[in-house]
Amino acid sequence: MGKLWATYMGNSMSKWILTYFLRHVNDKDVKHLLEHALRLSEEFLETITRIFEIDTFPIPQGFTEEDVNLDAPRLFEDQFYVHYLKYASKAGMSLYNVAVPLMYRKDVKDFFIHTTYATIELIEEINNILMKKGFILKPPSIPVPEKVKWVEQDFLNGYFGHVRPMHALEVTHLYDNIENNIASKALILAFSQVAQQEKIRELFIRGTNMTQKAVETYMHYLGEASLPSPSFIDHLVTESTVPPFSDKLMLFHKVDMFSMKIRSFGNSAAVNGRHDIGFMYTRSLVNITLFVEDGVKIMINNGWMEQPPEVIDRKKLLSE
Repeated sequence: MGKLWATYMGNSMSKWILTYFLRHVNDKDVKHLLEHALRLSEEFLETITRIFEIDTFPIPQGFTEEDVNLDAPRLFEDQFYVHYLKYASKAGMSLYNVAVPLMYRKDVKDFFIHTTYATIELIEEINNILMKKGFILKPPSIPVPEKVKWVEQDFLNGYFGHVRPMHALEVTHLYDNIENNIASKALILAFSQVAQQEKIRELFIRGTNMTQKAVETYMHYLGEASLPSPSFIDHLVTESTVPPFSDKLMLFHKVDMFSMKIRSFGNSAAVNGRHDIGFMYTRSLVNITLFVEDGVKIMINNGWMEQPPEVIDRKKLLSE
């Protein structure tokens, strides 16, 4: 129930974001990508609704046409949409593929297998467009090892003594985090321009500055190894200050996506060996956790946070 509920909420939001994007797109290839992503979101919502109805599970409210202003001016350039789709698709994948081994009920398991493969196909199409149009640099490459080696005593060093070069998994996750966070930063920058509530705008500005510093740190590590990094894409945000989305939708989006960063940084830390890189991820985890907590508090205070499915409150039953 939890995974289906989370998937419904995320795609309920995506449906309206993509619908707005399609109002302001000129490039035919990018438009095709947006249409593909929107079809998937609508399909996923329909399937979850059918499963919920079988068990008389209340359909979440999620997001509606009240959360989008389709007549708002363009807030993003076409190129941003491609970066956004990859950023959002990877977040979706982190939800879907984790769900598969947890499922025993056949229709639910089959659904998450389908969402995983459908999202993989979308990401493949996104990557093709990114490379075809020159929207992204070729990822860093390292030499093929000449022979099998064994680690030495300095493997964990990061601050003192001889600090070894980064290994392939550390490079991979640094690059992935940069790629995710440059899209995240451009999005939250745009949201800070159009947010209506002062508290939400301040939180978005805080998230923008926090993401900027984090990305610069990741880039520093790749730069030390003479490896390239993706560039910031803030220039793909227009000067519009007219909100295309409700504060509720934008805050949910950033709280949800920053929560996904916690999983991403956990995965990064798990394959890391150097103390300095490990500390960097720990610090990022702390900052992101605090951001998510403050965002959730604003959502609760505004009555915007739907309750996920929960277990029976036995203590409450016994006290009644």
